[in-house]
Amino acid sequence: MKIEVENIKCGGCANSIRKGLMQVEGVESAKVDVEGGAVEVDAPESAREAVAAKLASMGYPETGSVSGLRSASAKAKSFASCAVGRMSGD
Repeated sequence: MKIEVENIKCGGCANSIRKGLMQVEGVESAKVDVEGGAVEVDAPESAREAVAAKLASMGYPETGSVSGLRSASAKAKSFASCAVGRMSGD
């Protein structure tokens, strides 16, 4: 499944997203398209809601799903995830 998300800025973001999504039950793999702002997940369609929720909790909400203060909060979370992803460097 492919999910377009907000706030992906770099490889650090991609690392955090991959690690986070591998914790979601049913996810076999996750690929991140930084330039395209999308995540490709190998998982059953029944896992879509859990995958989207995990992405949102990390600061990468599905495109168009948040606004206002929630959007600002998501951006702040994404900066933290980005920094963690850069430090872990996997």
